[in-house]
Amino acid sequence: MKTFKLVVSTPDGNVFDEEVLEISVRGSEGSLAVRAGHIPFICTTKEDKIRITNADADDLCAMAGEGILTVTQEKVTLLCGKFFFEE
Repeated sequence: MKTFKLVVSTPDGNVFDEEVLEISVRGSEGSLAVRAGHIPFICTTKEDKIRITNADADDLCAMAGEGILTVTQEKVTLLCGKFFFEE
């Protein structure tokens, strides 16, 4: 499966910057997942748990604050108020 660059930024700076297989978030219109090759778009996100599948196919669970998800051909960026991985 192809990977893509995911960058997660908070007011404190970039907190995640890696190649991943998928990110699943809760958008303002409902849940969505992004994989490599997804059509470009921008949407707002709600505060909720997110799932990131890294390049090794391991699922990473995190909590993200409200924000904006931007998908381009080069990378996916999640700008959010807070972000932390769950134990």
